[in-house]
Amino acid sequence: MIHLRFVPIEKWPGQPTPKWKQKAGSFRASYGKTLDLLEYELDKLKATHIVVEAFFTRNQIRNDGWPLSKANPSGPGMILSFTGKSGALSFPCDTYKTFDDNLRAIALALEALRAVDRYGVTQHAEQYKGWAKLPPAPQSMRGSDALAFLALYSEIQPKDADTLDKAFRLAARKLHPDNPQTGNQGQFVLLQQAKEACQQEYGWVS
Repeated sequence: MIHLRFVPIEKWPGQPTPKWKQKAGSFRASYGKTLDLLEYELDKLKATHIVVEAFFTRNQIRNDGWPLSKANPSGPGMILSFTGKSGALSFPCDTYKTFDDNLRAIALALEALRAVDRYGVTQHAEQYKGWAKLPPAPQSMRGSDALAFLALYSEIQPKDADTLDKAFRLAARKLHPDNPQTGNQGQFVLLQQAKEACQQEYGWVS
């Protein structure tokens, strides 16, 4: 079984495809076959930290990170993110009308991109550059907002590098996506931004 976890989509990257532009898929593979292909391709890419963002609510996702068997997402779009040989990559797809077809499209795209390596057309995996996951931008968060965010989830008001590290560790335990009770992928990213914003604005670097 492929080792990945599902999380609710916090924000779609860029502009979503309008419903009237979404296509009916012409794929003739079952959902199980799609997962088999996805697992094979991710294994070839040495993928880790595999996350599927989808339009499920948190109570539709089991403690092991997979959706409940009868859960249906409110929209067909999904984002597959992982870290592999070419770095952190992110593949959003809402081209098709169903979740299964969008997942199949991403699996086939991974297969096609890997084929470029197989035929020796590129030397440094240049074909993956367009899907590089953008790093967070801590400068977009003000120091005062960062302090309030850290205090909210850690119940500690950072005053220096040591208390910043302590607040971050406490908040990270709550917000880490692997925490089945209070984990939140989007908030965890914001937490990392908050720490970096404090380090940059106040010079609290341990």
